[in-house]
Amino acid sequence: MKFGRSAVTHFTILILGVLQASFPCDAGNVKIGVPENYDGIFPWYLAKLHDLPTTYTDLVLTGDDEGTFGVEGGMLYALKPLDREKQPSYSLQVSFTTAVRTQSFTVEVCVIDKNDNVPQFIEESMRGSVQLGLLKGIPFMQVEASDRDERNTAHAELRFSLMDQTPRIPTSQMFHIDADSGEVSLTEDGASTLDPEMCGRYKLSVMVRDMAGKANAFFSTGIVIVEVTGNTWASPDPVRLQENLPGPYPIPISQVKWSGSLVEYSLEGEFPEMLFTISRDGVIYLNAPLDRETQDQFQISIVVERPDGREMAKPVELRVMVGDANDNRPTFPQTQYHAVVKELAVKGTEILTVQAADNDDPKTDNVRIFYRLVGQVPEGPWALFRVDRDSGVITLQADSMEGTSPQYTLTITAEDAKGLNSSCTVVITVQDENNNPPVFSQHEVMFLSQSRRSDRYSQTEITNTPPTPPPPLPHTTNPHLQPPLVCVSPTGNSSLSASTLVTVHILDVNDNSPVLVGDYSWKYLCTPRWDEQALVLASRDSDGPQHGGRLNFSLRSDAAVRRNWKLTPINDTHTNLSLNTPYLPPEVYTVPFTISDSSSPPRSTFINLPVTVCTCNVRGNCRMAAKQLQGMPTLQSTVGILGGTFGVIGIILIVVFMRLSYQNPKPPSKANQERVPLKISL
Repeated sequence: MKFGRSAVTHFTILILGVLQASFPCDAGNVKIGVPENYDGIFPWYLAKLHDLPTTYTDLVLTGDDEGTFGVEGGMLYALKPLDREKQPSYSLQVSFTTAVRTQSFTVEVCVIDKNDNVPQFIEESMRGSVQLGLLKGIPFMQVEASDRDERNTAHAELRFSLMDQTPRIPTSQMFHIDADSGEVSLTEDGASTLDPEMCGRYKLSVMVRDMAGKANAFFSTGIVIVEVTGNTWASPDPVRLQENLPGPYPIPISQVKWSGSLVEYSLEGEFPEMLFTISRDGVIYLNAPLDRETQDQFQISIVVERPDGREMAKPVELRVMVGDANDNRPTFPQTQYHAVVKELAVKGTEILTVQAADNDDPKTDNVRIFYRLVGQVPEGPWALFRVDRDSGVITLQADSMEGTSPQYTLTITAEDAKGLNSSCTVVITVQDENNNPPVFSQHEVMFLSQSRRSDRYSQTEITNTPPTPPPPLPHTTNPHLQPPLVCVSPTGNSSLSASTLVTVHILDVNDNSPVLVGDYSWKYLCTPRWDEQALVLASRDSDGPQHGGRLNFSLRSDAAVRRNWKLTPINDTHTNLSLNTPYLPPEVYTVPFTISDSSSPPRSTFINLPVTVCTCNVRGNCRMAAKQLQGMPTLQSTVGILGGTFGVIGIILIVVFMRLSYQNPKPPSKANQERVPLKISL
């Protein structure tokens, strides 16, 4: 079908009107949008210049050095196709003369992009390396491509895809390429089966498409060579550290290293904040003395991350074992013991065993305890007691205790191999035995009533007139006390007596305040707040249940404290401490609260508890980033120290050689050179 020139002109003007409305330029009096690569009939009429008056003369078009544009009959036209990649816009000046004066206006022609360029990879052959141990989805390289079409349109919207992998071992899908960014990473199969001994190099065929990957898109392909490398990322050897190291701190104790790209390290585990830290170079430091009795070992997780915070590999573990130092004195469970020994006991009789405990490592000789008897009150002319050096068994050393003091107080010490010691006292009561007959004093007599001599004894004072002596008592008569009373026995060795039991009840009073028990220095809360996470606080009251009973925890009456913290009772002695706000900045906070007992009036204790709040990873472990440690030498200080050291050494050498030259002004001949001794006088 053929069209006349007039029809084509009108059709072109109609199309250009739509284009001008759809693709306006950013500047100029007249704005025209023109598609590139027009392949129709020329001249190509672009737009009607409405700013021209009805009558004018001397019409001139400037700003077109290549003669691409022209004006005819008030219409702007083009004589050849436009190329946006060559020149995206034109600024034309139209000037004319009217009866009044010469005038001009600007026509801005914007070349509208068409998808006429094929995307290309920046490099035809791309290379990268993947480290053993890398997690799935963590990029180890990125492929890049470009498209000359307009960047902010779908014409230059690129998508990447992986076409093939050679060789296809251990699986055919070891790698993944992100469609938008071109980042290459391992799949789950790749991360779990990657083995440089099985395959140390892979060739990947990749494709890039424009138009966001649509079916009508342009595309090109490229080759990616991936080298598989080993990794030094592994759990370091366990470390054994002595407790109470003298320092100076920090002390380097171990090191880890990720092979490859720039990473950041952090430590996780149950230990007080800043007790262990890690530098940017992977050096792990101990920053304070350890106490084996508080915690005898630590399991530290070392995390390696990209600068954006994504973990690159599974954490490795460092086990720190705390060696024992003999820093605990043996202590007795009680400061005073009571024992009874019969006065007729024979030599070697065991009286009591005292045992002390030592909190040092039970697998070492630091807990070996030696016992000594260091004092006896009252003192005797000979040794009455002895304590076994190893067992703490106290035995009778005398042949008998008959005729000795009724009570003795012994001082026993428990001492370890280092000489650390403590002591206790042992109160030994000598128990009287029935080995002596009763004896009447000359001022007292016993008589038996004639009427009741068979069931009761009486005791009376002697008067000026002596009473008639009673008849003799049969030895088989038993004294009977009603109610029972402390009594006398007839002569002879028969044990005839009576006794009664006295029970003494001690009433409790509220003389103890409740206390917080437990060590909370190594515990923490996560921020932002984790639901159901809390510190379990424990308390104790030494009074009985009447005054101790339920112990009540209450926060200080402060708006900020109650806004940030919450106490939730668990039972009579325990409560939960948790965050009451969704977020607190990571740091160590002091939480003030009171513990009160249930008496009236109650006794209470005020507590200021330090609580660590920190950011946590997905496993709920507190994250501590690597920090520059105080006291660590910098590069500048190290260079300065080395420079100063070498300078001093140089000065010393100069002095030595100058002294040598003065003492040996004439050099010896070769014949006797070996016989001349070297003389140095400093």
